[in-house]
Amino acid sequence: MTPRLIRVRSESGDYQLLEALKKSRVKRQKQGRFFVESVACINAARAHGWRFSSFIYAADQQLSGWARDILAAVPAEQHLELAPELLEQLSDRSEASELMAVVEMAPDDLARIALGEGDGEPRGDMLIVVLDRPSSPGNLGTILRTADAMGAHGVVVTGHAADIYDPVTVRASLGALFATPAVRAPSSQAIEPWLARLRSEHGAQLVGTSARAPAHLADHDFRRPTILFLGNETAGLSAHCRSLCDTLVGIPQRGTASSLNVASAAAIALYEIARQRRESRPCPG
Repeated sequence: MTPRLIRVRSESGDYQLLEALKKSRVKRQKQGRFFVESVACINAARAHGWRFSSFIYAADQQLSGWARDILAAVPAEQHLELAPELLEQLSDRSEASELMAVVEMAPDDLARIALGEGDGEPRGDMLIVVLDRPSSPGNLGTILRTADAMGAHGVVVTGHAADIYDPVTVRASLGALFATPAVRAPSSQAIEPWLARLRSEHGAQLVGTSARAPAHLADHDFRRPTILFLGNETAGLSAHCRSLCDTLVGIPQRGTASSLNVASAAAIALYEIARQRRESRPCPG
């Protein structure tokens, strides 16, 4: 497919659409597309087979070999060649990226989270993160990045939450959004049948985090299939999410603050799960 070349020299409709995809959640959802700016994110989207709608770059600019390869090898409906000042204006960086993109959203389908091994057997190491109404795009992106790094098989974002396709979320994920399935659900109630199936068919335990939980994170056994619930930055887990959990665990801490930032709590919890699973494996040889 040969992309259509569009030359943009003013703040026309084509430019205004790019700005809207950056700034407006409603527009992103209506279009089913979102804005991406960073080498890591574009590379990850390419590596994991996401569909590109557009590539954006400056007119009369010498592009790097990486950018030329992307434009030549990766299919897209159109290439938008912007006046350099418009590219600078569109960028969130002090120095604009040489190449930006518009990528198509993935479906919000829980089936995207693989629950079995390649042979269809249930995953003994299943790890899924459920985020209950996270409000900060930066925290959300950081948790996506940590979940990917610690081997989670998927992330579910429930309720009225920060947008996983917000440019801040995408950038903070450092490409993890494209590598580890992230699915939006309208509420925690909406995923109850799916959670029940994970319990009955996969033996999954549902573990919530709470600053007031009497049980300590490190004392809990995470070696079996686990769905980890993390709450809203201000309100914590909703009453409904708490009721779904088999147990609640907390992170012991000292100092003045009564709780940790949710992205920090997620990193500690996910590392503890990875540590337990790593140390429970038999030594090679």
